[in-house]
Amino acid sequence: MSVLTRAEAQTRARLLDVHRYRVELDLTGGDETFGSRTTIRFTARATADTFVELKPAALRSAALDGHPLDPADLDGGRFPLKDLAAGEHELVVDAEMRYSRTGEGMHRFTDPSDGETYLYTQLFLDDVQRVFAAFDQPDLKAVFDLEITAPEGWTVLANSVTEDLGGGRWRAATTPPISTYLVAVAAGPWHSVRTRHRGLPFGIHCRRSLAPYLDADAEEILDITRACFDRYHERFDEPYPFDSYDQAFVPEFNAGAMENPGLVTFRDEYVFRSAVTDTERQTRAVVVAHEMAHMWFGDLVTLKWWDDIWLNESFAEYMGYQILTEATRFTGTWTDFGIARKAWGYDADQRPSTHPVAPDAVPDTASALLNFDGISYAKGASALRQLVTWLGEKDFLAGINTHFTRHKFANATLADLIESLASATDRDVHAWAETWLRTTGVDILTAAVDARPGDWTLALDHRGGRPHRIAVGVYERELTGDRALVLRERYETDVPGAPETRRGPRPALVVPNDQDLSYTKIRLDAASQETALRCLSGVPDPLTRTVLWNALRDMVRDGDLAPAAYLEAARTHLPEESDLAIVQGVLAFAVTQVTDRLLPAAGRPAALATLTDLCRDLIRRTEDGDHPGLRLTAVRHLIDVAAHPDTLAAWLSEGTVPGGPELDPELRWRILGRLAVLGAIDDVVIEAELVQDPSATGQEGAARCRAALPDPDAKRAAWDALFHRDDLSNYLFTATAQGFWQPEQADLTRTYVPRYFTDVVAVAARRGPAIAEAAGRYAFPAHAVDPGTLRLGHACLDGDGPTPALRRKLTDQLDDLARALRVREAHGD
Repeated sequence: MSVLTRAEAQTRARLLDVHRYRVELDLTGGDETFGSRTTIRFTARATADTFVELKPAALRSAALDGHPLDPADLDGGRFPLKDLAAGEHELVVDAEMRYSRTGEGMHRFTDPSDGETYLYTQLFLDDVQRVFAAFDQPDLKAVFDLEITAPEGWTVLANSVTEDLGGGRWRAATTPPISTYLVAVAAGPWHSVRTRHRGLPFGIHCRRSLAPYLDADAEEILDITRACFDRYHERFDEPYPFDSYDQAFVPEFNAGAMENPGLVTFRDEYVFRSAVTDTERQTRAVVVAHEMAHMWFGDLVTLKWWDDIWLNESFAEYMGYQILTEATRFTGTWTDFGIARKAWGYDADQRPSTHPVAPDAVPDTASALLNFDGISYAKGASALRQLVTWLGEKDFLAGINTHFTRHKFANATLADLIESLASATDRDVHAWAETWLRTTGVDILTAAVDARPGDWTLALDHRGGRPHRIAVGVYERELTGDRALVLRERYETDVPGAPETRRGPRPALVVPNDQDLSYTKIRLDAASQETALRCLSGVPDPLTRTVLWNALRDMVRDGDLAPAAYLEAARTHLPEESDLAIVQGVLAFAVTQVTDRLLPAAGRPAALATLTDLCRDLIRRTEDGDHPGLRLTAVRHLIDVAAHPDTLAAWLSEGTVPGGPELDPELRWRILGRLAVLGAIDDVVIEAELVQDPSATGQEGAARCRAALPDPDAKRAAWDALFHRDDLSNYLFTATAQGFWQPEQADLTRTYVPRYFTDVVAVAARRGPAIAEAAGRYAFPAHAVDPGTLRLGHACLDGDGPTPALRRKLTDQLDDLARALRVREAHGD
């Protein structure tokens, strides 16, 4: 299939004005295909050739201004419009389209719990062509009229209010001008909770089998939605621009959510069917706030081309965390961002695949898809947080409100945004944008403290080219506690800048970038590092502790701190940690990176024992029942690091952890997954559990467990399902891949490592970007940290076989593998 180049999009945008689409979809034709009839009204400014995009199962007919066109002219997803005359035109395309099982285009899902079927569209970035014919680029906005025929008894949702016409026919109200990738339809026997707010209909929707779980959280979700909606209206001059606000939790969704105007789609794991921590509830709330920000950033004002994707994602990421902090009970969101999200940006920015937040040029849609990463989200949001610190919130909001006013229902570029921001301040926003948005890499600030009688001086060595406005935290020991520290002062300073002298004795701890206001790695002076390792849990502010944990994490990844020292810090301080996001973030890095990859195989048993002791300490700390989220986190990680099956088998048999929690489906499948790795269960046990939990989540748990069994036949079956059959949905593919590779089974799976680099190329080419991404992320042999794996991977990349999506994932994985090898070499492996 052809990809759209930037040059082609610019040429077509100069030629066409697209006014209106009428899209008629017939969803009653069976399990494999659906009917799609599209009428496009548009104006050509000159006589020229152009094309419309379409990827059908069969093109039944096409007509331009009433004159039939030859369906055989369709080539590579493009239907040519030759010698198109200047003036008004009407194009009618009638096609049969394929349903998707990979979360792209029109995804079709049948719920194993009750046999009900659900459909939804995911048309980003260029998948509208899988559903209807379109001039598929973001700057050819148009209004849309949608008419849907669905099975009787279904509900149809769309970008605007839908009307049930009877007989399975539905019609959506005409939309304002929106981009093609933002059109949305969701159809099925949805369970819905509806209300009104500020005169608009609001709704939340899920499949029927999840109805009790959605109902249990409906008020929380709607309260978050209303609070964020109201706060955005306090911050933004432009009112919400659409006629309704629906949030649909849909199955087998590839992303966290999608900002379709008026119909946001979320992965339905956010409808919690098992116990979750309050931090996980906060994460769901952040996603709600993030997607709502897109109603302005992305939907009302849309990028002109995909090089400005940060105008969507970085702003929504920043506003989501900030608005949630201001408007809801979740006031610690920036701690969660710092410990769980920001590292995503730091890691992406240190790989060969790094790119600027706002790249100079993205040549085509295939390249654009690769930029939806930690840089466009986490680094971009961090840059905006720094911009607000430097510019001031008042001027920042004035600038973006000017931007909305100037470009509403239209398209805009980075230059447009900078002009709007510059209109609100005397500061040189253009220079700021050049240094922050057009460059790559992570700056490093290294502290040096020089103490004299009566005062001390802080010098910050700055490696990198960006200016920073940061806070410096100055802490001294609290005499009443072994580890307690107290804040002496916190002051702001500019980097680069001259060393600053402060009055008083030399502090116990000096923290550059305290409060995490900028995007930079930090290195503490030697005395502060010693204090941090000894007293980290005694630092009074969770955001400061996040900065310190991230500094230790970066040092481990850079080879400057032994992985075992990080584990010892976690063992020392997490039992005293009060912030759940920090506990979850540190444990996640300790388990998935330090223990599974950065430590040599010989060090793994001791690491698992250390983490087991740590989790047991956390469980003992929570015996009073006052910290259910902390206890749940500890139980989950104790399951994951268990080296022996006895305790887990006893919990499974009893149906509970002594003292709680009881084993809900998530915990049962988690235990079974670990028992499978340890060889303590067989397929009979897995099948028996699946009888008790036949849900979609149960099917995924069973697939993960089967692939994890230390049995040659189980590994062969899993490999065949992943790479030689194409019937796994995106979620079942991911679950199977997650189970396959286990550090404990390195000898058993050794022969599959070279096979991966051949078979993954073929499956990515056959099944498309979503499966390519999953195969590169989850099916990669990450545990095989040795030079041979690296050589095989680079040989694969040196060929021309990998698709762009797979090539990007392999590039990142191999860079992480090389980093792990360097860390092992630096510390004695």
